[in-house]
Amino acid sequence: MPEYLAPGVYIEEVSFRSKSIEGLSTSVAGFIGPTRFGPVGGTPELLTSFSDYERIYGGLDALRFGTTNQDNYLAHAVRAFFDNGGTKLYVTRVFEPSVADDPNNGKSSLGLPASGSPTLLTLRARFPGRGGDQRISLVLKATPNPLFTSGGQVQISGLREGDAVYVTHDVVSPNIGVSAGVYDVVAQNDEIVLSGAGGSQRIQDLDLVANQVFRLTVTVRIKRPGRFENELIWPDLSPSPTSSTGLLATFTVSPTGRADYLSIPFAFEAPAASPIASAAELLAALSAGAAIDPTQSQQVFTFTLAQGSDGNQPTGDSYAGDDGGQVKTGLTTFEDVDEISIVSAPGATADYTNENQVRVRAIVQNLLIHCDVHMPYRVAVLDAPNNQVLSEVRDFRGRFDSTRAALYYPWIKIADPLDPTGRGELVVPPSGFVAGIYARTDVLHGVFKAPANEVVLGAVGLETLLNKAQQDVLNPIGVNCFRYFENRGFRLWGARTISSDPEWRYISVRRYFAYLEHSIDKGTQWAVFENNNQTLWRNIRETVTAFLTNEWRNGALMGTSTDEAFFVRCDRSTMSQQDLDLGRLIVLVGVAPVKPAEFVIFRIGQFTADKQS
Repeated sequence: MPEYLAPGVYIEEVSFRSKSIEGLSTSVAGFIGPTRFGPVGGTPELLTSFSDYERIYGGLDALRFGTTNQDNYLAHAVRAFFDNGGTKLYVTRVFEPSVADDPNNGKSSLGLPASGSPTLLTLRARFPGRGGDQRISLVLKATPNPLFTSGGQVQISGLREGDAVYVTHDVVSPNIGVSAGVYDVVAQNDEIVLSGAGGSQRIQDLDLVANQVFRLTVTVRIKRPGRFENELIWPDLSPSPTSSTGLLATFTVSPTGRADYLSIPFAFEAPAASPIASAAELLAALSAGAAIDPTQSQQVFTFTLAQGSDGNQPTGDSYAGDDGGQVKTGLTTFEDVDEISIVSAPGATADYTNENQVRVRAIVQNLLIHCDVHMPYRVAVLDAPNNQVLSEVRDFRGRFDSTRAALYYPWIKIADPLDPTGRGELVVPPSGFVAGIYARTDVLHGVFKAPANEVVLGAVGLETLLNKAQQDVLNPIGVNCFRYFENRGFRLWGARTISSDPEWRYISVRRYFAYLEHSIDKGTQWAVFENNNQTLWRNIRETVTAFLTNEWRNGALMGTSTDEAFFVRCDRSTMSQQDLDLGRLIVLVGVAPVKPAEFVIFRIGQFTADKQS
């Protein structure tokens, strides 16, 4: 309570409104799976376009597990997600090294100088994967920096600390000026000096006749493998190790910013016992001992990083991940991102053969555990295995039961973007399309609308064309099918969960309750530790009632009035004295959700023209 001690007028702000609940987003997805490049574990990166995915995770090109190539299902799913209306996506990469004691851990690398000499420097890809087999061109430029006199002393135009220069010397005048060579520009005793193999040289020691000075810069050009990869360029970096924005500082093993960590695909590594100490030493390693010639406008040194590995096909444990180490991996990385509401492992059910069945089932079970146990405000979008007939799909479906997952069949045919003729087709998992359709439906209609009877954008065919009789087998057990309808295209024609509980038959109902529960959870945190009395109970009732009234007006709830649509109880009828003594506030909320018209039935019969209606 405020204190009123001296006479006067006191102005105080008060609120006459109850707290409000804001509906949370339901269209943010999280995909997990193997990629060609990118970070393994840690905080997943938010992507808002497929270009973001290509830049970080390496594009659409195929993966290689051991000696077996596999289509890049996760990349195609990300592309389908954004093409079908998705706008926000988190991706977590799973990677399982093929060699347990590989010193490079699947990363492409190249040691400098050439073999037979001590390795002064190693160029190593930042992340494992064949996407790190990049071609690196270092373009060394020498720009003349004119000498001039000022106040009777020699100066260099445009020179600053952290630069590297090459000083030439006229052989006719060996006893004047500064010796030829590469120098770092450093600060010493409040003065800019040149530091080289012969020690420090004051700029005043330069001679206008005997010396010429060239400022050295390196432009880095990187071309990563992949049909659609663009060249990356970092212009005019200083080769001096003392520069905070130079070549070694930019391509460091431990960048300070996350943007650099994700976008700079390789790093220079020097032995800890003998770090690179000068620009001369760095350029000698990069040029393999070749002479630096400032008379050339530029010199190009090209390196190719090789031996990157996509590892082995990830197991169920790789997808489950680990939160006990320094960096979280697998599905545990999604637990720190509260806004994700849809999770999927696109392509994880591919190649469902005898030797792979246990691995595939383990991955699906880990997705269900994530949604059912750890993050109950989420749903899992599951792919049926590819190359499956109806009986096999039924058997696969029968192994799982969850109110927070939906299964989709068959796989989708798309135009192969990697086929240069433009005539090839590719079969990809449906989960990317489905997650995009979820997001599109949420935006256009609301999460309470069943994400079905929607056009599949990007599809040119289906792995298996289903008719009504075939769907009659699959739909009752909760397998959502894609169908082709003449003049209506390819459509998603199912909206069920894989639950045996009829109360949670429809995925739209499950997702809507997750939305309600999550929104109420977040919107009522203010009530914790408030006085547990009638005033708090009334505020809770008003807050939840206002939120549900708005949902009813938007068409999410049944009933011609709010009394028919929902009820909110928070009073002595929901709490006993023991509950109050234990610090419990119990609110009972009932809602009547709308459900999809899955079966539209017209009953038509004959009647005579003279029959009275």
